[in-house]
This record gives sequence, structure tokens and C-alpha cells, in this order.
Amino acid sequence: MKITLSLAFALITTVAASAGYKHEKVFQDSGVIWGFDFLSEGTMILTSRDGRLQTFDIKAKKAQLITGVPAVYEVGQGGLLDVRVHPKNGHIYISYSEPKGGDRSATALARFKLIDGKVVDLKKIFEANTRSSPVHYGSRIEFLGDKVFLSSGERGDRAAVQDTKTFVGKIVRMNEDGSEAEVWCRGLRNPQGLVLRPGTTELWEAEFGPQGGDEVNVIKEGANYGWPVVTFGEEYGGGKIGEAKSKPGIEAPFMYWVPSISPSALTFWRGDLWLATLSGEHLRQVVLKGNKVIAQEVHLKELGQRFRNVRPGPDGALWFSTDEGTLGRLLTNK
Repeated sequence: MKITLSLAFALITTVAASAGYKHEKVFQDSGVIWGFDFLSEGTMILTSRDGRLQTFDIKAKKAQLITGVPAVYEVGQGGLLDVRVHPKNGHIYISYSEPKGGDRSATALARFKLIDGKVVDLKKIFEANTRSSPVHYGSRIEFLGDKVFLSSGERGDRAAVQDTKTFVGKIVRMNEDGSEAEVWCRGLRNPQGLVLRPGTTELWEAEFGPQGGDEVNVIKEGANYGWPVVTFGEEYGGGKIGEAKSKPGIEAPFMYWVPSISPSALTFWRGDLWLATLSGEHLRQVVLKGNKVIAQEVHLKELGQRFRNVRPGPDGALWFSTDEGTLGRLLTNK
């Protein structure tokens, strides 16, 4: 299979290569494990899209439900989505689709403290524009200094994406308490990947295209990433979207894929970029030298699962979750 890269304007062969790596299934849940993070070296926190929030004891391999979670709109792609543990302020942040009456919902962000397995001092600190469409919530959370970043999907409302007066199809930056929320960049479709590159202040994002046109972008303040004016994708079943594949004033993606692999999360591990893919059903390793792509490798395709999230753990392993409820980790053989 060939993968088109806008960065090098070249074709790079993707190979299936799990040599040097082994994987371990750690836990099996009954629902989609959408988000996870680490409370300590031995304890994780997991979200299930069906609205359950759990702690997970890694050594005992035992999950425990957390009470006091807000109600979610579990329709279509909605539900309880990302979870992140703030590295400094002691709060846990969750993103979710908030029910707004009838078929309407909004991408929401809340924070709380976890005490004795219960949500304490829960406060919704942000919500994006309410829409009727149950798709494209975005919802990945990242921290940089005293700021919180949230990816917000376009909810099927293409006309609003380029409008900086809305939060749909944007990366939003705000203070830790949700105040002073602002549009950091625009022109995104459904950004479910968001990560800070270790040792830098670079914010990297991954998003779903329509039919083709999945992207990885290096996020710049005030930049426009094009959707739906510029895209490498097309309508489902065929048909042009937008004006072109590139345009002056529009940031070109760092990478893009035609056909789609559906990148739902991305992270950095051992110097390389790693993506969890849904339709691709694999973990994808993008081997980097600086900001140059050297190769791409496909891992765990044999599991036949939709990979939803991926994040390095304090144990040095690369942890992943799937829509089939698997929590696992990838380790090196070295």
C-alpha cells in the first residue's frame, strides 16, 4: 500500500512490521474505551463511550466504577469521550457530548477531583456550539503551561468551520478553569488526535477526512487548516468537496492519507509519531528524523480491532485502547 505525504511530496511504502515489539492484552471491557490516562504508576482512569468512568488497578487488573459522572448524550459518535489528569493542579478533565434536549447536544469539557472513588467538585467549564448532528465531536484534551487545549469537531456544520465566532471545527485554548476560551486555529473536520511533542511547545493534531484526506497537522496559532474549502478527500460515494487540494493562506497538512486510515489519536513514543486508527485497524508508527518522515510501519493489524486511543505509560510501554473494549500495551523486545 502507498501513502501520500504532503511534507515530502513523495510516496512512501507502508510495511507491516511488528519485529522488535510484543503486545499484551491487559483488560477487557464491555464498551468502547475512548480515553485513558494515568493517575499513578499503578492506577489508570478510563472512559467508556457509554458513560462509565472507571479506575483501573494495573497490577490487580481490576476496574472500579466511579460515581458522580455527568449525563452524556450516547447517540451516534457521542458519549463520554476523553479523560486527562492535569500534571499540576490536581484536577481530572473529561470531555463528553452533553445532552441539550431532544436530538441536540454539545461538546462539553468538565473538571473534578477524585476522592474515594467519587467525583467531587464537578464543574462544567466549557461547551462548544449546540447542534442536532450526533457526529464529529472532536474532544481530545491537552495541556501546555497554564492553558488547556480542546479539539472541537465540526458537528457536520461545514458552513460554521471557517467562522471564528463559533467553536466548531476548531482547536480551542482556555485557562485551566475554562475562562477566556478562544479559537486557537480553524479549518478542522473531526480532530480526535491532539498531543504535545515532548521537549517542545509543538501541538500536533490528527483528524478524519471524509472519504480520504485524513490529516496530521502541526498546529499554529491563528492558522487555517482548510476544511471544507481545501481537502484531499471527497464525498462518501464520490464527488468533489471544496475548491482545491491546496490554496494560498491555507496550512498544508504535515501528512495526509488517501485512502483513509481514520486516525483517532496520536502520540509520541521513543522519538516516533504513533497513531491509533479505526478503519485502518492498526497502530501506525511514523518514523521521524526531526520533522522528516523516514518510514511508516503498521502494528497489530492481526488483532482486527478499531484502535481508539494511544498513550505512553509510566512503565515505558505504549498503551492503547480499542472500540472492542481492549486495553493493552505494546512493548519492545529490546
